[in-house]
Amino acid sequence: MSIRKISAIFKKQIKDTFKNKGVLVQFIMFPLMAVIMEGTIKIENMPKGYFVLLFATMFIGMSPLISMAAIISEEKEKNTLPMLMMSNVKASEYLIGVGSYLYLICSIGTCIFGVVGGYKDADFARFFGIMSVGILIAIAIGAVIGLLCKNQMAETSISVPVMIIFSFLPMISMFNETIGKVSRFTYSQQINNLISSIRGEAVGIESIIILGINLVVVVGLFGVAYRRREIG
Repeated sequence: MSIRKISAIFKKQIKDTFKNKGVLVQFIMFPLMAVIMEGTIKIENMPKGYFVLLFATMFIGMSPLISMAAIISEEKEKNTLPMLMMSNVKASEYLIGVGSYLYLICSIGTCIFGVVGGYKDADFARFFGIMSVGILIAIAIGAVIGLLCKNQMAETSISVPVMIIFSFLPMISMFNETIGKVSRFTYSQQINNLISSIRGEAVGIESIIILGINLVVVVGLFGVAYRRREIG
């Protein structure tokens, strides 16, 4: 694994962001909504940090996933990804390079959520760690979608429904037991459960197992797709 190649990919993504500042909107939107809602809406018996939990779950279901998919599909259309592969850039190097860039941006949003939610010391560390796991899984899912789609149009048609499922299933499952049985197998639902457990009841080992399976499966799929050069 080459640190130099990873660093070059990381720097390239930073430059691309400054060229297209609209990309940053989706990373700012959910933390900003949490700040506004927590500061302006007060409902009797509403749990502390309710809107932080709501928007943080939507954040890890949308922002890193759709961003990763868009980055890869765009580079495929511009033929920069095939050039990277011809330069012997490994799947792990590419994933770490782009993924670390997205993780950094998402971590800023995570810190905002943590502050607004009133998490301190050990609770803040737990919140940050839980969010980090969700972000990494979302990045890997986005990478798989980006690789398997032939162009940006195809990527959008797939990534949008996928991100809606991961973002809204945890919320819908609160009102529908049947959907909850399905939602429990998604990483976003388990992230939601783990965040809730910081101030509530402890979550069992099931959450850890499901998150681990989610991560292993999507990273494995990315490696297979990359090696097979499914770049259209």
